[in-house]
Amino acid sequence: MSCVHKFLKGKNVFGWEGVFPEVLTDIGIEGATKHILIGDNENAPHYIMRYFRLDPHGHSKLERHPQEHEVIVLNGMGRVQIGEEFHDLSPMDVVYIQPNELHQFSNTGKEPFGFICVIPK
Repeated sequence: MSCVHKFLKGKNVFGWEGVFPEVLTDIGIEGATKHILIGDNENAPHYIMRYFRLDPHGHSKLERHPQEHEVIVLNGMGRVQIGEEFHDLSPMDVVYIQPNELHQFSNTGKEPFGFICVIPK
């Protein structure tokens, strides 16, 4: 079934109706929250769309895995490590990470750093 999650924005609010954030507490992750925008709850058969928010000084895990990533930065300033290279990121920058490529996203600014990440299911 198709659906719409309306965007909510206000003071200290950045989210979507019907989407509940999950604070990530895995080892190697700091100050990160994940919102699954489109996934199993929407019966999406092929892809998962997620929004990640990294607090100032926050970062994702330095990792590699078999699925590719397509990313678009929505807010804040950050950096991505891909392999041994580092790239500064700002809103509307896009990133493609190929399967099994070592990668990590980090917040380099004073505001939250947020990006949409699409992966195959």
